[in-house]
Amino acid sequence: MPNEHHRKLFLLLALILISLNLRPAITGVGPLIGEIRLDTGLSNSALGLLTTLPVLAFGLFSVLTSLFTRKIGTEGTMAFALMLLTTGILLRVIPSHWVLFVGTGLLGIGIALGNVLMPGIVKREFPTRIGLITGIYSATFGVGAAIASGVSVPLSEGVGFGWRWALGLWALLSFTALIVWLPQLRANLPVINRKGFRESLKQLGKSNLAWMVSLFMGVQSLTFYTLIAWLPELLVDRGMSSSEAGWMLALMQGVGVISTFLIPAWCAKRNSQRFPVLILVALELISLAGLMIPTISLTGLWVSIMGFCLGGSFGLALLFIILRTRDANAANELSGMSQSVGYTFAATGPVLFGALFDVTGTWLYPIIFLVFIALLKLLSGWYAGDDVYVET
Repeated sequence: MPNEHHRKLFLLLALILISLNLRPAITGVGPLIGEIRLDTGLSNSALGLLTTLPVLAFGLFSVLTSLFTRKIGTEGTMAFALMLLTTGILLRVIPSHWVLFVGTGLLGIGIALGNVLMPGIVKREFPTRIGLITGIYSATFGVGAAIASGVSVPLSEGVGFGWRWALGLWALLSFTALIVWLPQLRANLPVINRKGFRESLKQLGKSNLAWMVSLFMGVQSLTFYTLIAWLPELLVDRGMSSSEAGWMLALMQGVGVISTFLIPAWCAKRNSQRFPVLILVALELISLAGLMIPTISLTGLWVSIMGFCLGGSFGLALLFIILRTRDANAANELSGMSQSVGYTFAATGPVLFGALFDVTGTWLYPIIFLVFIALLKLLSGWYAGDDVYVET
């Protein structure tokens, strides 16, 4: 079966390249917020939308992914997602406020579709290596996110591209991913499902396990996107330069790459994932306690621990979708629901975190808010980590 082996290898390479593109358009914004504010005159609330708008798009469009796959197939939908992502990134280069937000919304829709499709493709194409492949592609998410966070300010200020092209250059990578993905369209067929779209959602909505998988997706995403939006600002407020703060954000995501790879590979071999959930939450609480200290002397340590927890939690959230379903169609349905519910919930995080800081004038209470979210992660992860299936 050499041809099948080569096909799977090429497919894996394509998935890795796609994964590399599904975070930079979002994580590259945080370190550039100050520059964008000076250039555009946008308020802090409007600037917050540049991070939360894609997450809202995740929530609104993830659940609709199965409608696209029924019309244009899984491979066709992935190609469409990459087209939207590339178009959205390029639109943000245009010096117009409303085009900036339209482009951000479009790339959010593209990322939402790509996010949902990944677990189903892995379950269908790599059924005997679920943990390994999930670890590989989810870790690549972190690689792209970390690179974008670290190079945004150097590209904008050091090289002189300006913030628009520092963000716009990622269109080259997403267009490359689209070209590499196109050969997969030869095997593309519309997804046939015995159940209607509404019936599928209704059945999932009755499953407590599906809701807990969705909540776990939501709480881990909320903490991630909140820190993506606010960690640089918090560190600058404590005395760091914007460039150093950007690299701290990159460090958090870089360490997360390690755990995003290791945790799914480890957890897939276990009957229950409850113990890994307990370990991740305990470490996250230690990190948050460290971030409550109003100094920057041990920031690298606290940020590294947080990165390990967030990376591992993300990989585990994706793994839950695969482990708690019986086949690829069920995985796509649960993926759509969990990411729709989860990211809608997560979109509130940056807003609430910023509002708590505005009201209290201190970073302590916003961080306590993240402690509460970590406890919700423990609750939902404990339930989702049980060795049972979502019945669809």
